[in-house]
Amino acid sequence: MTAPTSPRIEHHPDIMALRAHSEETTSTPTAQGVEALALLCGVYLAASPWIVGFSASTTLTVNNLITGIALAFLVGGFGHAYERTHSMSWAGLCIAAWTIVSPWVVSGHPFGTHALVSNVIVGAVACVAALALAGLGASRSATTRPGLRLRR
Repeated sequence: MTAPTSPRIEHHPDIMALRAHSEETTSTPTAQGVEALALLCGVYLAASPWIVGFSASTTLTVNNLITGIALAFLVGGFGHAYERTHSMSWAGLCIAAWTIVSPWVVSGHPFGTHALVSNVIVGAVACVAALALAGLGASRSATTRPGLRLRR
């Protein structure tokens, strides 16, 4: 068996520069704060039926539990592998938007305003956090990143 003559893709200059940019981006205190806020939104969303007191509404309780766990796991992956997961922050935005509208969609019976207010507030905060996470990767344009070449 012969050794490959071309370097492996992991050692390509563009990949190396992208990883360095991703590491630089996620190591800032702002980025870590936004990740922590989004993670707390997911954990709170999962626990909100018991914290706020609307666990009797089983459909909304199950919805919040599932979407909260999904949001927490999604955001939890950003810190470890941002270069591969930053595009999934748009999925976090979809989960956050669903959190806002879910009391009207999934609730089978009338719910209290505390469930509505809780979901709208945590959904809005999660939307802002998801947009901020999506913007982290675009914080510097491709022309200013060292080592990246523009393709024309």
